[in-house]
Amino acid sequence: MNPSQSSSDQTLNHQPISVPSKSQAFWFWLKLGFISFGGPAGQIATMHQELVERKKWVSEENFLHALNYCMLLPGPEAQQLATYLGWLMHRTWGGIIAGVLFILPSLLLFIGLSWIYLIFGEQAWLITLFDTVKPAVIAIIFFAAYKMGKKTLTTVSLTAVCLITFIALLVLNIPFPLVIFGAILAGLFHHKVKQSKAVEAEIKFTAANQTKLSAQHFFKIGLSGLLLWLIPFGLLISTFGWVNTYSQMSWFFTKAAFLTFGGAYAVLPYVHQASVEQFQWLTSTQILDGLALGEITPGPLIMIVAFVGFLGSFKQELFGIENLFWAGSLGAIVATCFTFLPSFMFILLGAPLVEMSKQYGRLNQILKFITAAVVGMILHLGSFFMIHVYWPKGFTQSPELLSIGITLISLYLLLMRRWSIIQIIGICLLFASIRLFVL
Repeated sequence: MNPSQSSSDQTLNHQPISVPSKSQAFWFWLKLGFISFGGPAGQIATMHQELVERKKWVSEENFLHALNYCMLLPGPEAQQLATYLGWLMHRTWGGIIAGVLFILPSLLLFIGLSWIYLIFGEQAWLITLFDTVKPAVIAIIFFAAYKMGKKTLTTVSLTAVCLITFIALLVLNIPFPLVIFGAILAGLFHHKVKQSKAVEAEIKFTAANQTKLSAQHFFKIGLSGLLLWLIPFGLLISTFGWVNTYSQMSWFFTKAAFLTFGGAYAVLPYVHQASVEQFQWLTSTQILDGLALGEITPGPLIMIVAFVGFLGSFKQELFGIENLFWAGSLGAIVATCFTFLPSFMFILLGAPLVEMSKQYGRLNQILKFITAAVVGMILHLGSFFMIHVYWPKGFTQSPELLSIGITLISLYLLLMRRWSIIQIIGICLLFASIRLFVL
C-alpha cells in the first residue's frame, strides 16, 4: 500500500485513543445524563474532562473538530456533541445511544418536576437549590472557557476573535449565528493554501471513494429519520386532528429544531413567542420558571421544551380532568422527540463527511476560528449568569456575597484541587440540604 494512501485512510477513519466496550460506553452515557449540569458550557466541559482527559476515549483533535461542527448546526450543541462522540466510538448505534441517554434522565426529571410545579407551587427546597447551585454553575462555565481557551487561543488572531465574540454578544447583543459567520470569514481571510495540486488530487480521490462507499449508509439513515418523523406526526394528526395541541407542538418544535441556531439561548425567544403569545400554552412567568428548572437539572438546557409541552398539554385537559398527568407527560414527550430528532440526523448523516474534512487545510483553519468564537460565547454565558445571580434585583442592590463565595470556592476546587464537576454539584446539593433543614 502507498504510504500516503495509508495515512489518508487513517485520517478518514480516525478513531478514539482507546475504544471502550459498548457496555462501558452505555453506562458512561447513562451516568452523564444524570450529572450533566451547567447548561451547554458545563456539559461540554464535563464531556471534555471525562472523555478526553480522564478516560482518553476521544482525542483532543477529534473532540474540538466535533465541537466545531456542532456549533454550526441548529439545535442543542451539547446533545449533538454527545451524539457525535458516541458515533466516533461505536458508529451509528453508539451515536443513538449516547444522544438518547443524554436527554432521557432530563426528560423524566422534567416530567416529575413539572407535575410538582403545577400541583404544589413554589417550594422552599427548590428556591434554596436554585440559590446554591447557580453560583457553582458559573464556576463550571468559566472553568470550561479556561480549559478550551488554554488549548485553542494559541495565536493573537484567535485570541482577538474570542474577545471580539465576547464583546459582540455581551455589549452589542449581536446574534450568535452572525458571530459564527464572522468567524468563518475571518478564518477564510487568514488562511493561505499550502498544499500541492498532487496532494489535493489525492485527497479528492480518496474522499470521493469514501463517499461512494457510504452512499448506502446515508440512504438508510436519511430514510429512517424521515419515517421516524413522518409516522408519529401522521398518527398525531389522524388521532387528534390538525387543530390540536399535540399536532401543533409536533410541527412547531420541528420548525424550531431546523431554524434556531446558537443553542438553547437562541431558541428561547422563538419558543417564548410561540408558546406564550401565539398558542398560549403557558405564561411568561411560567416559561421563566421552566428556564430556572433547566439551569439546575441535568441534561440540555433546551429541555425546557419538555416543560412547555407538559404545561401546555396539562392546561388543555386533553384526556379529561382525571388524566392530567398523562396528558402533560405525552406533551413533554412530543415536544422532546420532535425537537431532538433532527439533531440525530444532522450528526449521523454529517459526521462521516466532517471526519473526512480534516484533510482540508482551509476548512481546518475556519474551524479553529469557530472554536475561538465558541470560547468567547462561553465567557459571555458565564458573565450573563454572573450578573443575574450576583445582582438578582439589579446593580442598585448589594451583590449576593454568599453566591460570590460559592463561585470562588468552586473555581478553586476545579482549578487547584482538580475536583470533578460531579463532586462540585454534589457538595452544592449537600450545602443546600444543610441550608434548608438545619439553618
